Amino acid sequence: MKHLEKYPMLVLVIGVIGISLSSIFVRFSSAPSVVTAAYRLLWTVLLMTPVALGRPEMRREFRAVEKKSILLSILSGIFLAVHFALWFESLQHTSVASSTTIVCTDVIWVSIGFCLILKGKLSGKVMATIAVMLLGSILIAWSDSASGGGHLYGDILALMGAIAIAAYTLIGRIVRATVSTTVYTYLVYSACAAVLTAVCLIQGYGLFDYGWGSLLVGLLLAVFSTILGHSIFSWALKFFSPSFVSACKLCEPVVAAIIAAFLFAEIPKPLQLLGGGLILGGVYYYSSLERKQEAAQ
Repeated sequence: MKHLEKYPMLVLVIGVIGISLSSIFVRFSSAPSVVTAAYRLLWTVLLMTPVALGRPEMRREFRAVEKKSILLSILSGIFLAVHFALWFESLQHTSVASSTTIVCTDVIWVSIGFCLILKGKLSGKVMATIAVMLLGSILIAWSDSASGGGHLYGDILALMGAIAIAAYTLIGRIVRATVSTTVYTYLVYSACAAVLTAVCLIQGYGLFDYGWGSLLVGLLLAVFSTILGHSIFSWALKFFSPSFVSACKLCEPVVAAIIAAFLFAEIPKPLQLLGGGLILGGVYYYSSLERKQEAAQ
């Protein structure tokens, strides 16, 4: 990793590609959405275990975690499981561009949850930005509703997935105040994997009934979209500002849409492009407002 520190921008580009491939990989799985999600998390936990439990200092940290933090981490993992199940399913019903862009509205629901649950306050500019992003979501839904084929249903699933990931984010904000990133993510991913596996078994899905191809998709999701995706963004904070890293994350719907256009011939319609632009622009502006607020404190 020391060698890679010489080229942080190149590593960050790999991270953008990694998270952007998530929605593409899902399309190539022949397994039900919840099974694909379970594969991703089971592979992630398996790959993380040597790092999380292989060192004595990490094992001591796990033993020192308070019961409240463990319970909150499990709850966070449940919401993450709901997010993956809903979002992966949405990709079976709507376009990659619509689904990934609508999932980006999680910032709206984080803000609302921060206000209602954590007693935070929203400025007039933030509320106006949220309204613009909601308008963007409505335009995408309107465009997709005219397309038929269950696209609107897929948009609704993506929106519910965004709300679920917002709940996961809010809980993480609480737990991360006292628990390290490695411990927290391992607890969350383990709980998420357990929930998704249980749902698969309850619904009668066998984890080994869908061939090696679907298992490979799960491994690719774990390696590229989780470890070489989200984990790289956390690593990149050592070299870049949080605002720049957040802005780079906004490339996901754009890169995913471009790849989907070539692989699946999914060409966004004018209203989808307008709605997507409003959402991504709103998320970027909201990030800049947060940066200014942090600088003023």
